[in-house]
Amino acid sequence: MSQHGVGPRAVSRSVAFLTAGVLVVPALAGCGSEDPAGEPLAAPDIQPAARDRITDGGTLRWAVDSVPDTLNTFQSDADATTTRVAQAVLPSMFRMNDSGRPERNPAYLESAEVVETEPKQVVLYKLNQQAVWSDGREIGAADFAAQWRALSGKDTAYWTARNAGYDRIQKIERGDNALEVRVTFSRPYADWRSLFSPLYPKDVMGTPDSFNDGARKKLKVTAGPFKVKKVDRKDDEITLTRNPRWWGRPAKLSEIVLRTVPRDERADELAAGTLDLAEIDPAAARRITVTAKPRSSGSALMGPSADRSATGEDKASGEAKASGEAKASGEETSAREKPGRAAAKEARGQQALRGYEVRKSLEPSYTQLALNGAEGPLADERVRRAVARALDREELVAAVLKPLGLPAVPVGSHLALSGQAAYADNSGALGDQDTKEALALLADAGWIRGGPIKKQEKKKEGEEAAGAEGEKAGKSSEKPGDDDGTYVVGEDGKHQQDGKAHDGRDLAGHPAQDGKQYKQPDQGGAPGAYAPEGTAAPAGREAAPLAKNGKPLTLRFVLPSGPGSGTLRTVADRISRMLERVGIRTEISRVSDESYFKDHIASGQYDLALYSWPTTAYPATDARPVYAKPVPAADGSLSIEQNYTRVGTDQVDQLFDQAITTLDEGESRSLIRKADSRIWAAAGSIPLYQRPQLMAARKNLVNTGAFGLGTPVFEDMGFLKKGMKPAAGPSASNS
Repeated sequence: MSQHGVGPRAVSRSVAFLTAGVLVVPALAGCGSEDPAGEPLAAPDIQPAARDRITDGGTLRWAVDSVPDTLNTFQSDADATTTRVAQAVLPSMFRMNDSGRPERNPAYLESAEVVETEPKQVVLYKLNQQAVWSDGREIGAADFAAQWRALSGKDTAYWTARNAGYDRIQKIERGDNALEVRVTFSRPYADWRSLFSPLYPKDVMGTPDSFNDGARKKLKVTAGPFKVKKVDRKDDEITLTRNPRWWGRPAKLSEIVLRTVPRDERADELAAGTLDLAEIDPAAARRITVTAKPRSSGSALMGPSADRSATGEDKASGEAKASGEAKASGEETSAREKPGRAAAKEARGQQALRGYEVRKSLEPSYTQLALNGAEGPLADERVRRAVARALDREELVAAVLKPLGLPAVPVGSHLALSGQAAYADNSGALGDQDTKEALALLADAGWIRGGPIKKQEKKKEGEEAAGAEGEKAGKSSEKPGDDDGTYVVGEDGKHQQDGKAHDGRDLAGHPAQDGKQYKQPDQGGAPGAYAPEGTAAPAGREAAPLAKNGKPLTLRFVLPSGPGSGTLRTVADRISRMLERVGIRTEISRVSDESYFKDHIASGQYDLALYSWPTTAYPATDARPVYAKPVPAADGSLSIEQNYTRVGTDQVDQLFDQAITTLDEGESRSLIRKADSRIWAAAGSIPLYQRPQLMAARKNLVNTGAFGLGTPVFEDMGFLKKGMKPAAGPSASNS
């Protein structure tokens, strides 16, 4: 999440039309002289400081989501912490700069370039002559070759999660000397810079056993500024320590401790002073920001609990005096002291939080609205496009990012983010919010305002009783807007569940304020229209929902129900109200976080859903499985790869295939942008906003925090010397 931003770019968004299967795409921005990729919307926020101002030593305590099951990034159960460890302890031939573009890592590479294209593509790597593994062995062609063989996909004994790019290599050999590595490709590969980052030693990649099990719980041989000292699964910690054989700039920190801390506990851990760096949610960020503001009095600092404590003690004292009692029992004294101790603890926590600040940027990922095109109303492209045209993306983005002080600019590409080389705003292939156009598309698809709707069969008497009992239980135990389950957004945008109205909450969590009860009108009225009790249902076709073949147009909107999903639910509420304006009802179902992706998104049990995708500098490689056209598998099932919307076209696949084999970088980017335009036009997913990144960091911790699109530089992280202030200088990711 970030605070540095660029204003919205003026983009001409013309409408694309589908006529006889031919896509009319607006002129791509890449055809002009101005780079359509632009600049990142938010810069890294890492408190940059010169190395001579940083203390030599110290331990960085960094909160992570988990101690990973594996330290091998090429296995299916690798996670974000696996990647963090690899960045600190292993070679990467290329790393991302602040714009999310690959740049040569001079610690490992003197140079890397395509030296031949005919008859085969050949890339020559010239390694840094000082680069050695922690056991003293030089990094060389043997390590490159071992990784290629492990990831090529030819030996199924290796349990690999991905082999993209490695499957295109024909051979790897030593060059003119031990510092040169020649990689010959069997097929042209535009994203060759994505390979060997990270690079594992041949000790890990050399055999299936060492690959599958050897690097899961430990990494004996590394080659970065840090090495893995200990993986403590009992205490949920990974300790990294300085690598004595590191040839680059010495690491400023002595140790980095990556400790598992659940996100909802991080604010308390920060208040206790047990963490130095942690990704946090907006509520925790507000708590830190408010604490940093000057307080007018001690009672204000103590907060509400302190006020209650004082009131309670005064009351108890008065009662004792009035009754003539000179003393109270030990239990009474303890009861009176508890609020005071709680207030004192809170005050200490507030004081501790003053030592932190919130660093903000935007992650290299975006949140999208996914539309499942496999079946139901959304199998019709016209309905998907109508949903997209009903959305005001600028309003949705502003609701999420403006309260955080981040640039509220909608994402214009499925395949890259602003600043990345392949980015261009191609949303014009679909068009802006346009209610009239949305209604026209729906009408063309046969969905008619106020059309006849078949009545639902009445429940049996026993089912009605059970439903009433469940409704009663729901009323007594659930809070509006916070409960799990299902509710329907009606014509006026209200949420109907358990007989209560649920307005969409804002990001601060404020519920509806009217306090009115809502009821569902008789089936003779407008189905899905909910009004305050005693209010007549609106008349007229414009207020009626859409119907076709006797059924209303209702879409199942599946959302996670966990405590960290408040933002998604707020966005979903706004989307539902936008869709209701064109007559589309939404049935919102909240499911557990554990089952959300596996049981609903991946299995296709949804119509609408919100989830995020990362972007990389290599979309031709990494994004193709996400947008590939589903094809029938040998067993009769549908093979979708990672395309969970089940929407794809032959044209998109062909453009990806051309982009991956085109060694001219400009042409390859142009093909990627054309593919993105067609993905927009198919309306299987609607990018909304770049994900915010909020990091709580100690004020004296420098060269780390919210990294944005860049790769962290671990050797430059550290704590300022006493009395020193951060000096303006190169950011850590460029140093």
